[in-house]
Amino acid sequence: MARIGMVNYINMAPIYEVWKERVLPADWEIVEGQPSQLNNLLAENRIDMGFVSSYAYAVKPESYQILADLSISATGPVGSVFLFSHVPPEALDGELVMLTGQSDTSIRLVKIILEEFYHVQPRYTVGDVCDEQGKADGVRAVLAIGDDALRLNARKQYPVQLDLGEIWHASTGLPFVFSVCTVREAFLAEHAETARAIGQTLVDCREQGARRMAEICDRVARRIPMDCETCSRYLMGIEHDLSPIKIKALERFFQYLVDRGEASPAALPLKIFS
Repeated sequence: MARIGMVNYINMAPIYEVWKERVLPADWEIVEGQPSQLNNLLAENRIDMGFVSSYAYAVKPESYQILADLSISATGPVGSVFLFSHVPPEALDGELVMLTGQSDTSIRLVKIILEEFYHVQPRYTVGDVCDEQGKADGVRAVLAIGDDALRLNARKQYPVQLDLGEIWHASTGLPFVFSVCTVREAFLAEHAETARAIGQTLVDCREQGARRMAEICDRVARRIPMDCETCSRYLMGIEHDLSPIKIKALERFFQYLVDRGEASPAALPLKIFS
């Protein structure tokens, strides 16, 4: 059995909607979840591979390899990873910022952006960023990702909306890799050819999904809900490859994490399985 983690946000629709149509080996089992859930499942050996937060690889690089040419990434605005704020980021020093519990990578990214790029030191809490009643008193900004970010963006209730992919790109000149397709070393030791076949199937689905984008947008837009044109613009900004420039971007992000004591020094150099 190959247990494959699949992010259940619409940013994976160009791959996952095609995958679901295919007749695939019966022992390829999909496990859906939010990025942080899939991180935990991979760490607990409850899935063998899948799209997890980039940060998950950085904290346990001895246990994993990164599958070649697959990611969830963006060059510039990503459209679904936002810091929504009542004040400009420069005014968040000492203020309370609520972080989503759904993504370990985006939490580290927003801290790098606020602390390293804007030179402020907010206070942080974790909670349900879409639950107005559940927010702590004094929250001045919230970090939201995925479908939650799309919903909050549509509400237009925050005067400041910072797309973290856009801020990272403006500051570094690089794309940002939010998620990589990671596979356990122990699984590779026994089933390398299966992992390679799954990776190639995901790449094939990505290529077919790109050709069928209008159809896929029509299928998934109602989940948010959003209109098809808005969904199309969003999904056209999501990238699912892992090109050399994105490997460089991942290395830059991991170096920040290592320097901040938030990742293992063994995260560099990257281990890519192809």
